[in-house]
Amino acid sequence: MPDATLIATLSAPPNGELSSLSSAVRWLEVRADLVGDLDPEGLRDRFPGELVYSLRSRAEGGAFEGEAEERRRRLLAAAGRWDVVELEAERDLEPELLAAVPPSRRLVSWHGEAVGLEGLRQRWERMAGVPARLYRLAPAASGPEEALVPLRLLSGLGRRDVLAFATGPAGAWTRLLAPRLGAPVVCGRLEDDGMGEPTVAQLVSDYGLPALPPLRELFGIVGRSAGRSLSPRLHNAAYRALGVEALYLPFLAEGFSSFWREVAGLDQLGWPLRGLTVTSPHKEEALALAGEASPLARQAGAANTLLRHNGSWRADTADAEGVVAALGHRGIPLAGKKAAVVGCGGAGRAAAAGLQGAGADVTLVNRGAERGSYAARLLGLPFVPLADWSPAGFPLIVHATPLATDPPFEIGELRQGTVVVELVYGAAPTPLVQAVRAGGGVAIDGREVLLVEARRQFHMMTGRSMPAGPARALIGS
Repeated sequence: MPDATLIATLSAPPNGELSSLSSAVRWLEVRADLVGDLDPEGLRDRFPGELVYSLRSRAEGGAFEGEAEERRRRLLAAAGRWDVVELEAERDLEPELLAAVPPSRRLVSWHGEAVGLEGLRQRWERMAGVPARLYRLAPAASGPEEALVPLRLLSGLGRRDVLAFATGPAGAWTRLLAPRLGAPVVCGRLEDDGMGEPTVAQLVSDYGLPALPPLRELFGIVGRSAGRSLSPRLHNAAYRALGVEALYLPFLAEGFSSFWREVAGLDQLGWPLRGLTVTSPHKEEALALAGEASPLARQAGAANTLLRHNGSWRADTADAEGVVAALGHRGIPLAGKKAAVVGCGGAGRAAAAGLQGAGADVTLVNRGAERGSYAARLLGLPFVPLADWSPAGFPLIVHATPLATDPPFEIGELRQGTVVVELVYGAAPTPLVQAVRAGGGVAIDGREVLLVEARRQFHMMTGRSMPAGPARALIGS
């Protein structure tokens, strides 16, 4: 099985991170424009791999904005002490620097705004005239069309010394496919910068790198917060455990229609996209664009699952089962139970439909009257505006708004013993979950719901069963 080389990017002064780095990380790229000129010998005491010196200019998205002479001086000083030195193709390929940095230690790079395939190819052709150990082209991407460009370049080159990927959250997934198109390395941040780009820990835990097992098809999650989802960790671990030749990717997309138009580009690269998890706010549009839909998805007016079969797409939803099954696992009966679903988006409507089907007496609650009334008509359920509603009268509440840190209702009004299902999740239980548990009630965390939904979607997408025990351990549920 082939491997990719992992590069960890150090963009802040190191503390204890280097000692905890995965042994799979072979290169450490130090962003001198951000952390200054660190002593490479001191770094070698803590990191056994190769050290890369990078002085990223402001013009290429970095922080260095000094004079050309200062830049030349710092690069020349690095040339004698670092294993690899990054030279920007637009400003560093001058005779003195090329003489100081031999080809075997050059990383020739370009970072810039999005360009079309022809524009990127022209930049590569100019860079290729300078011998180097590695070439890196990293255009920015704001959507799937721009993200696919560097992958198309790699596909056409067929080389093992070129790394091309799209930068920015919308292009994070391209780093995961680039090594399968010839790129010899994969870059990840040492620490999470909150910008949606993967850390080296995620590359290893969520995507199984540096190993590159056979890949036949793709799945993924699409939404505005796809980069923060735990679904890739769950699905990819199950693929590895069961020998499924697939990869589950995070597709951050502001608009679903534009993403939908461009996903065919993945087929052209040799990997058909077979299934998608769809998150807010794209669930209604996903239903509208699919060729067919399950009765439950139509009842909820939203889909969180898209499945491709024989060239057409079918919309379905696992949101309903996520709530009902999570309650069932806790032994909570639903028939005749008075329940409120707070939040009438796609997830809330699906949860309400599931509870309704299980025999619960469901009331819909929403801040906006228009969406709440629409959900009431769609499901045939009563609706109460949030301003007129109190949680005191409901022994079961499903919180289906995205307000993780500040639920839209007064927690102090919850009745003793209330069961609360929280659909959002984070690194720690939400304030709502903490308050319910502190008061002696039953709180079902969003991770429990996620686990049910992920296992259901995995079966829908692959026909196989996701191992439950390992999956629960992976998400700390």
